[in-house]
This record gives sequence, C-alpha cells and structure tokens, in this order.
Amino acid sequence: MNVEVKLLLNGNPPVMGAACLSPEGVFFPGTTGVRVESVEVLAEGTSVLVSSACSWRSCPDYGIPSRRVHSRYGRQLDDRPIAGRPVLVRLIARRFFCDSPTCLRRTFVEQIDGVTEPYQRASSGLRVWLRAVAAELGGRPGARLCRKLAVPAGRMRLLRHLHAQSVPDRAPQVLGVDEFAFRRGRRYGTILVDVERHQVVDVLPDRTSETLTAWLREHPGAQVVCRDRASAYTRAIKEAAPNATEVADRWHLLRNLSLAVEQGCHQHRACLRKYAEHKQHSQAVQPTLDLLPTTLIVDRVRRRHEEINHMVETGYPISEIARRLGIDRKTVRRYRDTDLDVLLASARDRRNVPLDQFKPYLQAEFAAGHTNAADLYQQICEQGFQGGYSTVSRFVRTLRDGTAVPAPTSVPSPRTISRWIMRPRDTLSPRHAAELEQARLACADITEACNFARAFTDPDPLLRQLPPPGLRRRHRRTHAVPQFRRRRRACLQSQAPQEKHVRPSFLRTPENPHPHTVLTSTFTRSLTEP
Repeated sequence: MNVEVKLLLNGNPPVMGAACLSPEGVFFPGTTGVRVESVEVLAEGTSVLVSSACSWRSCPDYGIPSRRVHSRYGRQLDDRPIAGRPVLVRLIARRFFCDSPTCLRRTFVEQIDGVTEPYQRASSGLRVWLRAVAAELGGRPGARLCRKLAVPAGRMRLLRHLHAQSVPDRAPQVLGVDEFAFRRGRRYGTILVDVERHQVVDVLPDRTSETLTAWLREHPGAQVVCRDRASAYTRAIKEAAPNATEVADRWHLLRNLSLAVEQGCHQHRACLRKYAEHKQHSQAVQPTLDLLPTTLIVDRVRRRHEEINHMVETGYPISEIARRLGIDRKTVRRYRDTDLDVLLASARDRRNVPLDQFKPYLQAEFAAGHTNAADLYQQICEQGFQGGYSTVSRFVRTLRDGTAVPAPTSVPSPRTISRWIMRPRDTLSPRHAAELEQARLACADITEACNFARAFTDPDPLLRQLPPPGLRRRHRRTHAVPQFRRRRRACLQSQAPQEKHVRPSFLRTPENPHPHTVLTSTFTRSLTEP
C-alpha cells in the first residue's frame, strides 16, 4: 500500500497548500527508482518494506537491459535513524536473466542507486555516516557515539569502512618521512606525510632504504624531504631523489637535543652526588667503616671487590669476569668504578628506602633524648611510615651503637634534569627551579648544557643572544662559549688569522679540564652524524 507522510514545518501543523513529501522522499531523499510499500512501527524501531520502481535492469558486465525476472528474495539493510529510532529496510530484490549468450553470469541481482551496494548490509546513506564516524573517532569512541545516535554499529563494523586512500602519482613538494611502530620493539614501518597539507600520503610496510627508494622512484616530484636521522632514509633519498633538499623538523631537533642533554647529565651524575653529599656536612661525623661490626654481607662485598679489582688489574675483560664469578656485567662495572667505602656503606645500610625519608626525624628525636624505639615507631607511623617495627628498632639500635648510616642523598635523575632544562622557564615550579639551580651549581658542564639548550630553544631571538638581565655579568662567558667555538672552528678550517674581537682566553684549553666529556661536543656530533 502507498503511504503519504506530511511534514510539520517549524513544529506547526501543515496549512492548506503546504508541500507534502512522499515516504520515498522521507526515507530516501534524492533517490529515484525506489518505492516504499509499507511502514511498520515496532518496539525496537521502524521497519520499511521497499521494492524497485524500475521494470528493467542492465547487466553489470555487458550493460544489456533485461526485463526477464529470474526470481525474488528478501534483503535486509540497516538505514539512518529517524526521530532517534533505528530504521530497518526490508528490500524485495529481483534477480534478472542476462540476454547475452556469452555472459558468464547468466543471472544478476538488481542494485538501486543510492540505496544498495553489492555485498553490503547497510544502505548507502548509512555507510557514508559510518565512514565519517570511523574516520573522526575510530573504533570504540565511534561505537559509543553510534549507540547514542541509535545507529547499529560496533567498533569492528566501523573499522571495516576505513579504506586506504588512493596514492597520488607524484610525491608532494615537501615530503615528510618518519618511522612508526606497528608493535614497539618488534615491527616498524614508514609513514609519508604531505607537510604543507598535513595529510598522510602513504604508509610503507617497513623502514628499509630499499622500500623507500622504490616508492620515491615510482612517485617523483619531492623537492624538500623532512626526515629524521635514520641512515636508511638518507641513502634512499640520495639514491632516488638526489636533487631534493634534506631538512630536519623542529621536533626531531629538539628530540636530539633532549637526548644529548640527558646523556650529558648522566655522565655528570657523580658530580651531583658529590655536591649533595658535601651539603650534609652539618650531620654528625660517622665512624670509620673499619670499626663497624662485620656481617656476612660486608665480608662478601670486601671479598668480591678484591677479586674483581685483582682480575681487572690482571687484564681480564668484563665479560670474562662476569662469567667466572656468575654475576652481571653491570655489577662488575660497579665494583670496578666504585670505592670500597661507598660499597661498604651501602652494604651496611641495606638501603631501606621506606625509612630513608624518616631518618633525619629519628636522628633529631634521638639526639633530643627520645630513645624509645616503640615511641619513635608510633610517631613516624602517624607521619605516613608503612614499614615494620623491626626496621625502626634496628635503626635505633645503630643510633645507640654510634654506627648509624645517614639516609642516602636524594639526587634527581638525568631524565628529570633534562626535562627541567628543556621546559620553558616560566613553566617550572619554584621547587623545580631551585633544584635545577642546585644541579647547575654542582657541575659546570651541566650549566653550559642548560645555557646551550635554552639558547637553542628560546623563541625570542633577542634572548638567544643575551642571558637574563640579572645574570648577564655573571654568565657572560658561558653564553658566549658556543658562539666563540663556532668562530674558532671556522678560523681553523680556513687557516685565517684570529679575529681581533675574539678574546684568546675563550679559545684556550683550560689547564685542568673537567674529566668528563663536554656536552656541547656530544650534541654537535649527534647532529652531524647521519
């Protein structure tokens, strides 16, 4: 039966002469060749019975029109919701004979333009919706939105609507090349991006130079290639696009700088530890380690330190020492590079980390005359201590014997220091800024690295040349070091006489240089390496 639906305009009932839309115009706007047979409102949604209004169809292979119907069958399609209710389209599909004697199909199923597509269980309009939701939100977020919109779609149905776009024949003028992980540590690929349009061009299955070389040869036209420091990409660009200019974007430059700063802070971690330990001079002097009562752990540390250093002096490599003693190579390096006193202090203290932050309070209370271990345990439990009573009583016993080892000095990690250095100054909290200043005072090379990094990342070109107003006189030399080093390198390469405005004191090597590697050279070398 035919159904006629009248639309209400702006919530008002239709007046005489108002336009009336057919049900085809309501359910399938802009589509011809479809006829709505019936509309049934159910508890779970709206069911629409649809058939084709065209009496003939053309064969998809030969294009020959045919009117001979082979059979009919029912087909169900999900459609866009109406008034917050899902719509189910029940289509009466027809199968036609093909009149061409050479057609291998012999029969074919009709498709209604704008409504159906081969092998699909959703209407064409709903597929457009699902493709847009999947492209914007993805799987699970898109599925949550579809549930709220009364659209029958799960995350896997949404992801199936994402198809790869066609790759253009020519590469964009500014091509971005970078790697990404399909599975971190296992499989990596290469992503190609149009930097000017901020669009993904193509995705390669690996990150080898052969794959990128083949792609660049098939898609010429790249004039500028923005890449990272991977040597495979360099070889591919020089081989397939030798006339293209290779550049590095801001993110990779800052990433390389951050890694170089972190590596330098790691090399100078001993300076930070010594500076922090020197600030503990106000604490009571600890007894000599030789006078401490011996334990099994202390004896083992003494014996292992003697064995490892004897084998090192003999000439054994670290791997051989680790294999013979049955320990890790990092342990061998620690015994080789650390003094015996530090190892014995660590073995004596056993590094009870939960109690470390309460040791200054316990020492102060013990010095004030509160020597009862149970009372001290109760007090620090109220402050947040979650350890056992035996830990506190053992430490109080060492306080009575005079053999207590102070809490280890808290030293920020290299990654934490590098994060403070790379962040803008105005975003640091006062506590972090004070700790960074202590790290700068502890090591001159960390100060130089901090000044170099800030001169490189500061957005204001005037601030790149001058230090802060309050520190210009104090840090004038530190800020000028990178500039004078560049001038010195240029003079050495050209063998030209030294410029008059360059002070010789900035170019001479100090008599007692710092024992560690200078961070500036490390960062410069990391940028020049392919």
